Amino acid sequence: MSLSSALNVAQSSLTATSTQTSVLSRNVAGADDPNYNRKAGTLVTTYGGAVKIASISRAMDSVLFAAKLGSTATTSGQQAIVDALDQLEATVDDPELDQSLAAKLGALTNALQQYGVTPDDPLLAQNVLTKATEMVRSLNAASEAVRTVRQQADADMALGVERVNGLLKEFEVANRAIVKGSQSGADITDQLDTRDRILSQLSEEMGISVATRPNNDMVIYTDGGVTLFETVPRSVTMAPSFALGAGTAGNAVYVDGVPVTGPNAIMPLKSGQIHGSAIVRDEITVTYQSQLDEIARGLIEVFAESDQTGVGPDQAGLFTYGPPPGPAAIPATAVTVAGLAGTIRINANADPSQGGDLDRLRDGGISDPLDPNYSYNASGAAGFPDRIQGLLTALGTSRNFDPATDADPTDTLVGFAGSSVGWLEAKRQTATQTLGYETALLQRTTAALSNVTGVDINEEMTLMMELERSFNASSTLISTIDRMLEALLQAVR
Repeated sequence: MSLSSALNVAQSSLTATSTQTSVLSRNVAGADDPNYNRKAGTLVTTYGGAVKIASISRAMDSVLFAAKLGSTATTSGQQAIVDALDQLEATVDDPELDQSLAAKLGALTNALQQYGVTPDDPLLAQNVLTKATEMVRSLNAASEAVRTVRQQADADMALGVERVNGLLKEFEVANRAIVKGSQSGADITDQLDTRDRILSQLSEEMGISVATRPNNDMVIYTDGGVTLFETVPRSVTMAPSFALGAGTAGNAVYVDGVPVTGPNAIMPLKSGQIHGSAIVRDEITVTYQSQLDEIARGLIEVFAESDQTGVGPDQAGLFTYGPPPGPAAIPATAVTVAGLAGTIRINANADPSQGGDLDRLRDGGISDPLDPNYSYNASGAAGFPDRIQGLLTALGTSRNFDPATDADPTDTLVGFAGSSVGWLEAKRQTATQTLGYETALLQRTTAALSNVTGVDINEEMTLMMELERSFNASSTLISTIDRMLEALLQAVR
C-alpha cells in the first residue's frame, strides 16, 4: 500500500470515528428519555480500504411498538372508566356506614316499624320524617354526582379531541421532514423518534394503527378503521355538551365527518381515553341514573295515597316531585322517568317546618289535605295503625321496575336498591381488575421495547473505549506516515 493510500485510510478512519463519537454522545444524552431510540453508525469499507459511515441506523422493533400503542390505548380507556366508577362509588360509600340508598331505605323501614307500634307518638313520627328526608337528600345528591361525572366525561372527551388535533399537526410536520429526508438520504433518526413519541401520545386518546409507505411515509387509522392521517391530518370534531341533564344525549366524536362514538358510529373507537369517557358518559352513568330514578319512582309508588271511595286516581303522598303546590300523579309502573331522583322531594303537607302536619303520616291526606277522600283515618283515632302497616306491607312487596336499568326488575324496593349497589360494585371491581391486568401488560411491553431500543450506558462506555483506541491507532498511523514522508523529503534534498 502506498503512503498516500495509507494516509487516506487513516483520515477516513478519523472521520468515521468522529461521526461515531457524535452518535454516541447523542445516545448518552438521550439515555433518560423514554422516547429516545438508540442510534448507531453503519460502517462500510470503500475501494482502497478507506472506511465511512454509510448511514445512521436506529434501533426499533415495529411489532413491540405496535403492541405498546395498543396497550397504551386500552389502559388509558380503562383508567377513564375506573376513575369515573370510583367517583360514583362515593354515592354508595362503605355499607357498614349505612350511607347507601339501600341502607337509607332500611333505616326508613325501621322508623316506620317503630312508629307503627305507637302511632300516637310525635317523636316517632318526626323520626320517620327525618329518615324520609335523608332518603330524599341521598337521592338528590346521588343524581347530582352522576350528572357531575357525566359532565366531566364529556369535558374529557372534548379535551381529548383538542389534543388529538394538536398532535396530528405535529405529526404532519415530523412526517413531512421524514419523507423529505428519506428522499435525500439525510439522517432522519431524530425525526423518527419524534414521530413515535407523537404516536404514543396519540394512542392515549384513541386506539390507532399505522401503515408505512415508501420513503417512510406513514398513514394512521383509528382502531375502528377510520383514516386519521394520510399526507394531511383528518379533522376530528366534537361539540361539547355544556348541560348534560338526565335523559340528554351527549354529542358524538367525528373523524372526517364519520362518527366514531355513540349509537350511530359504524366504525367506533375501541380504546383510548375518548372511548373510555364515552362509555362513562353514554352507558355507565346513564344506567346508574336510571336505577336512581327507578328507586325514586318506587318510593313515590309505595307511599302513594289512594282515594278511599275508589273514584279518584292515586296521588303522590309523602314523596312527591314537580313544583308545589298541588297533588302529583303517580308515574307509570316499570317506566323510568329521567331525572326523577334529582327532583323527588318531601311533600310539604307532612312537614311541620313547611306548614304541614306530622299526623298525616298516620292518617293520610298528605296528597291533598282539602280532599277528605284521601284520608285513611276517618275517625281521627290517635292510635290508628292501619296506614302505617299498609306502608310497611308495600315496602315488603315485590314490584316491577324498568328492565333497562340492568338491576333486578322484579323485587322489593329495598331489594332493587340493593341490586343497584351490587351492580355498581361489580362494575367497579371488574373495571379495576381489568385495569390492573392492562397496566401490567403495558409495563411489560414497554420494558421489552426498551430492552431493544433503549440506551445502555455500560455498552456506550465500552464503545467509547473502542472508539478511543481506534482514534489512537489512526492518529499513530498518520504520525508514522508524516515521519516517513519527512524522511523521504530529507533524502531527496
